[in-house]
Amino acid sequence: MKTLNVLTILAITVAFTSCAQNKNEKIAPQSVISSFANKFPKAKKVEWSKENENEWEADFKMNHMEYSANFSNKGEWLETEYEIKKSDIPTNIKNILDKNFTDYDIEDVEISETAQGKSYEFEIEIGEQEYEVTIDHKGNLTKEEEEEEEENESDED
Repeated sequence: MKTLNVLTILAITVAFTSCAQNKNEKIAPQSVISSFANKFPKAKKVEWSKENENEWEADFKMNHMEYSANFSNKGEWLETEYEIKKSDIPTNIKNILDKNFTDYDIEDVEISETAQGKSYEFEIEIGEQEYEVTIDHKGNLTKEEEEEEEENESDED
């Protein structure tokens, strides 16, 4: 009986320690938090996550829109992304899409801002194929990549 109690206590301790470590991973370094607060003073409902070993991502709301912003561990701003409506796509950017693609449907459009400038990131569909396309701030088509289709296993019975 004592062995069972000891094992139970040990299991509970390990579980709580694991949860505490995961929670601490969501706390960005002070330098990152300070840089974020300086760049986005009107941000609301900020949630942090560790993008990778050297980068933090904040998801937040600002001006009734959802944003994400990435910062290095040292607090250097790397990128901000936010969705826009199809109707907000500038005519010159839409013309670039029309020149390079025919019979496409825009699924999503985001603006990505970095130190190099602003770019428009699109998810488009042509027939059954899906693509990710980026048009940079100078109007250059900088990325065209077919997305891998995800199979929906719930359709299989």
